[in-house]
Amino acid sequence: MGSLFDELTDRLAGERWRPAVDVYETEKAVVVQVELSGVRREDLRVSVHGDKVRIRGARPPARDEEIQRLHQVEIATGPFERVLRIAIPFERDQVSANLEDGFLRVVLPKRLPSRLKIEVGS
Repeated sequence: MGSLFDELTDRLAGERWRPAVDVYETEKAVVVQVELSGVRREDLRVSVHGDKVRIRGARPPARDEEIQRLHQVEIATGPFERVLRIAIPFERDQVSANLEDGFLRVVLPKRLPSRLKIEVGS
């Protein structure tokens, strides 16, 4: 029979983790920033569908193969997915993403309102 620690570890291993996300607005864009230390660029997928941004990926375990016993496990690993609804209109064909220093930064350039000149009649 395993210990309580082993049972909790097994239960948590089956759950997905949710990386921390900040969403903020600048004058020209909406920016989504995700904390993803240890996630490799090739293990990330960013897609846009309508007004939603989907970020999927996985973080592999960063453990030494020679471990005999774990004493504490707090660093979440495995697959994750975050879907964010962006309420501000943005240019879908100009979205860019960059992974640097453990942070994914997705830039969604704002769609500028089209100006319509209206002639005033007599």
